Amino acid sequence: MTAEKKWVWDDRYDYLRDTRDLYYNEDYLEFLVRIVWKLDRPVDMIDFGCGYGYLGLKLLPLLPEGSTYTGIDRSGELLKRARDAFQGTSYRAEFVEADLEGEVELDRRYDLAVCHALLLHLPDPVRTLGRMAGCVREGGRVICFEPHWIGGMAGHQSGEGDASEVVPLGVLQKLYEDGRQRTGRDGNIGLKLPAYFSRLGLRSVECRVSDKVNFLDPRSGERERQELFHALKQEGVGTMPGERGDFVQGLLDRGLSLREAEAQYEAERLYAERFQVDSPLAYAPGMKITFGTVGPQRIEGSFLKF
Repeated sequence: MTAEKKWVWDDRYDYLRDTRDLYYNEDYLEFLVRIVWKLDRPVDMIDFGCGYGYLGLKLLPLLPEGSTYTGIDRSGELLKRARDAFQGTSYRAEFVEADLEGEVELDRRYDLAVCHALLLHLPDPVRTLGRMAGCVREGGRVICFEPHWIGGMAGHQSGEGDASEVVPLGVLQKLYEDGRQRTGRDGNIGLKLPAYFSRLGLRSVECRVSDKVNFLDPRSGERERQELFHALKQEGVGTMPGERGDFVQGLLDRGLSLREAEAQYEAERLYAERFQVDSPLAYAPGMKITFGTVGPQRIEGSFLKF
């Protein structure tokens, strides 16, 4: 009997735990819940690709008492982490192990359908958005926290030098778009979601930008600097590009010219050399937060299957 194949995210808990706090200040999430979304009554929330329950742990303390949380994820390992994190809390939460790219049946009983950094990993994100909208009651919301990679790369500033020396945006945009064309997975999906929401018939579509700017301050305490430096490294900031020949060949295979590939290698090598624990660095990831309201459903039946 062969062992069950592990899902790729089963071993990524440390990365997820260490990097999530790079994106939002607590008061900004409170502002969204109470001022922008005006969630003043208990809600039933479902989290697509919930991982270890990050969004639930962040939003439930801000939501009215009596709100519930359902997390769905393919990774059994991350769901174990989620159950452990919610154990001992007073929150009403349940977790479902399921492949969101497969056939999933969900009752239309939720007030909120949310996801965080999920859709960029899917080859058909609009299909999953349809599932999210399909399980929300009329008048409820779909809320997606998703990146716009090229915008995030423009949010790097190392010291006082020119950012273009270490972050060549033109080549990166070309690589990101190549990746989408080859795999369907789109790291720039954050700014495309408003159009996708509109296509699906959601109303009152808006998009916000996360507020947090992380500053690695050489004058801050040792522990504070080490923790932020570690999180930024986990995020991929200032990491060494690896063996030169393999790196360049990989970019050639993705359509860059030899000059472009070698320049990209040098830029990433320079960034890695400059970025040390005692280096000043400002990083604003600029996560995009898109939300829209579900109108009358055109699909009959109490269960919606996509």
